[in-house]
Amino acid sequence: MHDSAPSQPPGALDEAELRRTVDEFREVMTAIRAELGKVMVGQEVVITRLLMSLFLQGHVLLEGVPGLGKTLLLKSLADCLGLDCKRVQFTPDLMPADILGTRIFQQEGGSGSFQFEAGPVFTNLLLADEINRATPKTQSALLEAMQERQVTSAGTTRQLPRPFMVMASQNPIEMEGTYPLPEAQLDRFMFKLEVPMPDQLELVEIAVRTTGAPPPRLNQVVPSPEHVSRWIGVIRAIPIARPLLDYAAKIIVATHPESGSVVARKFIRFGASPRGMQALVLAAKARAFLVGRTSVIRDDLIDVAQSCLQHRLILNFEAESAGVRPAAVVEQVLRELR
Repeated sequence: MHDSAPSQPPGALDEAELRRTVDEFREVMTAIRAELGKVMVGQEVVITRLLMSLFLQGHVLLEGVPGLGKTLLLKSLADCLGLDCKRVQFTPDLMPADILGTRIFQQEGGSGSFQFEAGPVFTNLLLADEINRATPKTQSALLEAMQERQVTSAGTTRQLPRPFMVMASQNPIEMEGTYPLPEAQLDRFMFKLEVPMPDQLELVEIAVRTTGAPPPRLNQVVPSPEHVSRWIGVIRAIPIARPLLDYAAKIIVATHPESGSVVARKFIRFGASPRGMQALVLAAKARAFLVGRTSVIRDDLIDVAQSCLQHRLILNFEAESAGVRPAAVVEQVLRELR
């Protein structure tokens, strides 16, 4: 597909330099996938989206039953990239200070002072396990960290390490003792992904790998976090044509019931926000980068739309009573636009 001249963001790379960077990036991604393949079985879509989110400074919400390897995946990714990784088990008694940190009094000689002890949020990759088990007050403690990459405590603002990504998980089956995530927090996740159950062959392979010899040690593929930060900037510099920006905007507008979309009028109460548009465009750039292209095509937008938008839609009573899922609504919206 050929579109009109792409819009060039400030500081964009020339075509030759962008081409070299894309080729270098693909070689590294191949090496990362090979390393992850030593410990992970299947989950190709989840792995791809997780890498896209990391290189876009986004966050990922995973929905799936326990035991599907979510913790292993994030720790393995941290090993491959040379990044720090921490895990927080969200429970009803978890407090904001348990995540962000707190001031403690330290005695030195005849005097003392309050010192800030950083919480687990001060890391590169944070796993918020079963995030919907914590109270809304504790969930909201992550809002500033996820959006601004900083934490404000006792009137002092502290920057988080770069890169920084939150991967949160929630169990879709066991709802007793859980709290729904606020819309403001859901909107800060770039992707929401459903982690599928392994099929029969994958279950056999998982058993072979986990019930015999100890798992292999993974090699660090990326020399330093600075390389990750560099690729973040390059992906943002990938050009996108104005007609494709118009198409992305049409997708967002079509998720609103007042847009004239048949499926939106029938099932959607509130549609996607401007953050949804930003996520859609950035994710399309990342997909183009991952497959080795130096510009975005329409298929990139279509491929990432469901992951970017399903958690940003608030469905009405008719949809809930009929058991209609947001992912199906996004698919119907895309079908209308085609």
